[in-house]
Amino acid sequence: MKLKKGDNVIVIAGKNKGQTGKIDVVHTATGRVTIGGVNKTKRHIKPKSKTEKGSTVEKEAPIHASNVMLIDPKTSKPTRIGSKSIDGKNVRIAKKSGNELK
Repeated sequence: MKLKKGDNVIVIAGKNKGQTGKIDVVHTATGRVTIGGVNKTKRHIKPKSKTEKGSTVEKEAPIHASNVMLIDPKTSKPTRIGSKSIDGKNVRIAKKSGNELK
C-alpha cells in the first residue's frame, strides 16, 4: 500500500465522496485506511450498571484504500502515487507534479 499515516487524502467514491482529511490508521492486512472526521458511524454502548445510562458514540470507520486519493501538496488536487530512486533511496512522488512526498 502506498498510503501512509499522516497523508492528506480525498474520498473519491462512496457516500463520503468529496470529503478530505488526514489518515489516522493504515490497516495493511485488510487494505483499508481510517481518516479523521470521515465515514462516521454511530455505536451504541450498553450501561455497565443500573445507575448508569447507555449512550451513543460516533467514531470513524475504515474505508478501502482504493476509494481515496492523495492530495498533491503543490497543486492541491488528487494525484496518484509513484516511486523513484534518488541517490539509491526509494522515495514517493506525486504523479501530477512530480514532487517528492514527505
